[in-house]
Amino acid sequence: MTRVDFYVLPDQKDNGRVLLACRLIDKAYHLGHTLYVLAASEAQAAALDDLLWTFRQDSFIPHERYPLTGENDSPILIGTRLAPDRHAQVLINFSNELPEDFARFERVVELVDQSPEVLAKSRERFRRYRDHGLTPETHKL
Repeated sequence: MTRVDFYVLPDQKDNGRVLLACRLIDKAYHLGHTLYVLAASEAQAAALDDLLWTFRQDSFIPHERYPLTGENDSPILIGTRLAPDRHAQVLINFSNELPEDFARFERVVELVDQSPEVLAKSRERFRRYRDHGLTPETHKL
């Protein structure tokens, strides 16, 4: 059964959710997990892609944009639609929708800040996960 975790930031800062994603990606990568990051837009995907190279000086997080341009087998993919041809253990969802086929992932991570739109859409997804018989966990940061 898929585990769903909502990480709730106490404020609404520029790049707050993206920086949180980088920290969670770094941790999951070092635990040996494979990840897919579902960005809400191409601009968000590009910002996350850039930030993963620079958010910490001492870290290296191999990642690639989806769709893939080569044969690279990076443990972390970033895209704006779900990658149908690749297995990943963890899905980090930046989209405003409940991801299609979310149940194929072992874990789904939702990142929430205090933006009214983000809060409203997150509450809706929380209810929809519960409608699917899951019990999402909330982590207030």
